[in-house]
Amino acid sequence: TDLVNFISCTGMLEAIFIDADYPGGAISGRVVPGALTYTLIEGLILQTMIQGTGLAMLELNQTIHAPVFVGDSIRADIEVTGIRPTSKHNRAVVDSSISIYNQHDTLVMHYRARRLLAGQPHAS
Repeated sequence: TDLVNFISCTGMLEAIFIDADYPGGAISGRVVPGALTYTLIEGLILQTMIQGTGLAMLELNQTIHAPVFVGDSIRADIEVTGIRPTSKHNRAVVDSSISIYNQHDTLVMHYRARRLLAGQPHAS
């Protein structure tokens, strides 16, 4: 259902996403777009780690290492790699490294994100 809804609203009607038996396809099985894999993890990050503090995604560098298929389970390891306060109080640019793995612990995607986040003002 997630795949069908995603490709329908984005227009990603690539044959490998909609036909598991596509003849001549380079990958057999029902492949999930990398964009869906990324956005599912981003949704979890927004709901848990940065809820109420996210202001903007400033930069994203993504590498896809292996396909994700319908029925796979994915998880992410997230490491904050840098925090730089901005000239505006109560904000910082936060860099993170996110690695996504499937149920076999195979790295399927890695991306680095730079976000503008709100925080608490410094106590005087």
